[in-house]
Amino acid sequence: MVDLSVLPGYIAVILLFLGPPGPDMAYMLAVGLEGGRRAALKAILGIGTGMSFYATAVVAGLGEIARSHPSVLDAVRIVGAAYLLWLACATLRSARRALGGHGDVGAGRWYLRGLLISLTNPKIILFYLAVLPQFLGDADAPGAQMALLGAINVLMEVVLYGGIGMLSGFFRTRLTGSSKATVALNYGACVVYVVLAATISVEVLLA
Repeated sequence: MVDLSVLPGYIAVILLFLGPPGPDMAYMLAVGLEGGRRAALKAILGIGTGMSFYATAVVAGLGEIARSHPSVLDAVRIVGAAYLLWLACATLRSARRALGGHGDVGAGRWYLRGLLISLTNPKIILFYLAVLPQFLGDADAPGAQMALLGAINVLMEVVLYGGIGMLSGFFRTRLTGSSKATVALNYGACVVYVVLAATISVEVLLA
């Protein structure tokens, strides 16, 4: 029904795609720094949910519609950049509260944040459109083959980037005894959000 012989090559491609530092990796680092390990876990599950949505859309044939209307994808990316700027402002306020002795930092809806970040990154659907058809192999059911490939990609990103977020969350946990360190970590997360928003905006303008 499906062709498993293509999986080694497909997994190698995914590792090459996920290995270099990118927006998702930077976002998970920021989440871990801002909210800790539990926040990172919830955020990566949200990202995985969003990726699953896009993978399902490609399997259902909706991806071609998205690719034929690039202006819609650009609009979604701009919304994502705006959301990242909102996160930066929220993180900055949390840092200032911590500096004033009010320790309510990192209390965000982490799963929802991760979901929205993923859904406002339509480059995911373009990746699926470009890569998944290359690994259909000799599968008798192309839809099932693409669904399998999409699920593997989601799982690999959840494990890899989730682990990175958990590590940065562990780093935050070791420093939470110091209010100054906590503030510095939140300022660092704020900078990451701003840089990601600026990067997305520049990509859209230069496209």
